[in-house]
Amino acid sequence: MRVLVTGAAGFIGSHLTDRLLAEGHQVVGVDCFITGHPQNVAHLAGSPDFVLIDHDVTCPVEVDGPLDWVMHFASPASPPKYMQHAIETLRVNAEGTYHLLELARRKGAAFFLASTSEVYGDPEVHPQPEDYRGNVNSIGPRSMYDESKRYAEALTMAYARSRGADARIIRIFNTYGPRMDADDGRVVTNFITQALREQPLTVYGDGSQTRSFQYVDDLIEGTVRLVKVDYHKPVNLGNPEEYSVLEFASLIKELMGSASPIVFEPLPEDDPRQRQPDISLAQRLLGWQPHVSVRDGLMRTVEYFRLIP
Repeated sequence: MRVLVTGAAGFIGSHLTDRLLAEGHQVVGVDCFITGHPQNVAHLAGSPDFVLIDHDVTCPVEVDGPLDWVMHFASPASPPKYMQHAIETLRVNAEGTYHLLELARRKGAAFFLASTSEVYGDPEVHPQPEDYRGNVNSIGPRSMYDESKRYAEALTMAYARSRGADARIIRIFNTYGPRMDADDGRVVTNFITQALREQPLTVYGDGSQTRSFQYVDDLIEGTVRLVKVDYHKPVNLGNPEEYSVLEFASLIKELMGSASPIVFEPLPEDDPRQRQPDISLAQRLLGWQPHVSVRDGLMRTVEYFRLIP
């Protein structure tokens, strides 16, 4: 197949690009490098099956030749990054999704949307199944991400219902692995980089809030399986193994042999208290569940960060 991947130089997009190329597909990568990095795809330089286009998808996208899939993975995805780039985040998930759905329509291609567990907000249902409608503050400090992803889902479903778009939607829960930014601002990178620098590990609130962490390879496996299934509604992809943030900080310290103390800071506004996916649908539909343990995945990630100058 010939696949367009937006956010191809980002953390998840670059891993998806690698997987598609490994399976023999051609990839047209698109990135405007707000949060993506050329070094994430530098190893693909010279590949006859890969081209990288510097383009902002909030502007119409034109690509020569046929496309089988348009896969939309472009967007800042960590709270510090999407708060820093609030307008850009809103636009890439709203206007960008529209332009890419239109591109898919013109090319007769299928469309794949990378959405997020953030559409559930600070959930009042636990764990979160796909039919839970969420508890989102539409004007809160995180709303540029939550609400724009909810809009992107709504727009994708509107195209599926009214214009016959062959669409897929995944809701990505906390994902980690090599190629994350050291200054990403999320729990995994914060704790690893703080431990490597022998700095205190910063826990917000009392650390009792929970998260579920999946290794990037598991996410990519679920993604490619959904491509092969005719199902248009959202599908959760995440690891149902739940940790409190404080437990997770202690695990990082143990794995890294770190003597860094844990310090506590005020909890940011609208920070979710619980986040755990119900993956029953992915198990039934895709025969998918995470296989990389949190310990193994973290050790691979730590080794990556140890090699960064």
